[in-house]
Amino acid sequence: MKKQFQLEDLDCANCAAKMEEAIKKLDGVQAASVSFLTQKMTVEADDGQFDAIMKKIVKVCRKIEPDCTIVL
Repeated sequence: MKKQFQLEDLDCANCAAKMEEAIKKLDGVQAASVSFLTQKMTVEADDGQFDAIMKKIVKVCRKIEPDCTIVL
């Protein structure tokens, strides 16, 4: 399953790159991209585990960029 999410308050391109790398390392994630310019994140992950994977993604992103919010 591939989904795109709007990001709010993503402050820098470096943080976007760090978030993308961390998301790609999570189990069940096939692909991920985080765009600072468009403030969007695209995630491709296992259908059956998508909700659980998204919870992990939110935690990982909050550690890297505490002010950033993923609009689910």
